[in-house]
Parts: sequence; C-alpha cells; structure tokens
Amino acid sequence: MDGKTIGHKLRALRGEMDAKTVADALGISTSALFMYERGERIPRDQIKKRIAQYFGQSVEEIFFAE
Repeated sequence: MDGKTIGHKLRALRGEMDAKTVADALGISTSALFMYERGERIPRDQIKKRIAQYFGQSVEEIFFAE
C-alpha cells in the first residue's frame, strides 16, 4: 500500500481528535504524525504497532489491507 493511501487511513482514524493528543499518546512528534497523514513518510514497524493498538485495529488492517 502506498504512503498516500496509508495517510488517508490514518487521517480518517484520527477524525476530530487533536493531533497533539494522538501524537503524544503514540510517543511521536506532531510533525511526524502530519507527515504520516500526508503520505510523506511511512511509520517504522514499532510505530505501526503503537498506531494500531491506539486505534484498536491490527497493523494489517491499517497498513496492508486495501
């Protein structure tokens, strides 16, 4: 799955939640979160796991299922 598609999924998952709140919970900077959401960067595996756990989904659902 390409970065843009992953970014759209991440943005949809965050919904109306504050970016700083989500970034803090994930242990990343807000700028990193925004780069993931814009498809400019793909999270490392460890961050993918944290994202999946935070949103209650599997890594596969978020990062590999189309």
